[in-house]
Amino acid sequence: MKAYERFLKYAKMYTTSDERSGTHPSSSIQFDLAHCLVDELKNMGISAECDEYCYVYATIPATEGCENVPAIGFIAHMDTSPDFCGENVSPRIIENYDGEDVELGEGRVLKRADFPHLAELKGRTLIVTDGKTLLGADDKAGIAEIMTFADTLIKNKLPHGKICIAFTPDEEIGEGADHFDVKRFGADFAYTADGDVEGGIEYENFNAAGATFEINGFNIHPGSAKDKMVNASLIAMEINSLLPADEIPSKTEGYEGFFHLTDMEGCVERATIRYIIRDHSAESFAKRCELARQIEKQINEAYGEGTVVLTLKEQYRNMEEKIRPCFHVVETAKRAILAAGLEPIIKPIRGGTDGARLSFEGLPCPNLGTGGYAFHGPYEHITVEGMDKAVEILLGIVRLYQE
Repeated sequence: MKAYERFLKYAKMYTTSDERSGTHPSSSIQFDLAHCLVDELKNMGISAECDEYCYVYATIPATEGCENVPAIGFIAHMDTSPDFCGENVSPRIIENYDGEDVELGEGRVLKRADFPHLAELKGRTLIVTDGKTLLGADDKAGIAEIMTFADTLIKNKLPHGKICIAFTPDEEIGEGADHFDVKRFGADFAYTADGDVEGGIEYENFNAAGATFEINGFNIHPGSAKDKMVNASLIAMEINSLLPADEIPSKTEGYEGFFHLTDMEGCVERATIRYIIRDHSAESFAKRCELARQIEKQINEAYGEGTVVLTLKEQYRNMEEKIRPCFHVVETAKRAILAAGLEPIIKPIRGGTDGARLSFEGLPCPNLGTGGYAFHGPYEHITVEGMDKAVEILLGIVRLYQE
């Protein structure tokens, strides 16, 4: 079975995470995919299990003569982003894609004007959404590629050291490493298959935090409100105005950090606004978090103590400092990509992966491309050929370490 065939199956399974649930996993529906993967792995003859937190762990012992080869891990996440609908996903396959605009449905069009790389995908088999949901290539493509890699390894009796596989829940809400058992996993180092274009390697990522401002107002009849009413929704707007207007996702790129307003709700009496804070530089990241604290202080000084309560939660850190001392993980991936006939694409992640946190827990873990594009929305797409190359790269990494 090819990687895309597995992907089509996984994509239809509803696994959206829920950052407000307070449970682990954040949504019980993720167990459906976890149990499916455990069954598939066992059918391949691979030892696998799912724990109480919805983490799937599997191990392929080293082949004879390769017992001293480093134990390599491969990781992908099962949940899809809560940013857009992930239920009732209905992927559509376009064979011999012509490189032009694609009518998706719901009035949405996958346009070359918005995604210039589409011209380079001409002639490939393109997988798109029906315009109603995201596709789930982030990161069910990574899962499908790891599963196909493992199946190929077993069926072809390829020589290899110990292979460790894990599929995690809740990566999309920054909790994918919360209950990851590094010791149980058993790898010396690992790769997450959670990037975009095939041939990509990422070992620098944002430092990340979530910031929630809870605002308490005072409601009274507007006719008698002078010097009494405190409008929580207006204060929410004031808080946003105190953040730098140009430091938002739509106006930044590369190594530039940002404040991103993700959602807001409120009325006169109460309001809540939520942000994610991102920066590659640890120093700049600390300054951003401090600005949020200063805004809380400023608003409380103006309207009274307790008007605003800020909750800051660190989500992950830039893994570069943990990757540099064992840079062979990046160099080997580059060699595997070149051997697959591609040019390595190395760039910083404007986001994060499970590997960012795992690198700080003693498991160096750069990120590899899966062949997907435009994640987290209805314009998400991927190619069959890109997925095949991603599998080839995983096999190449194992071959190079075995040699």
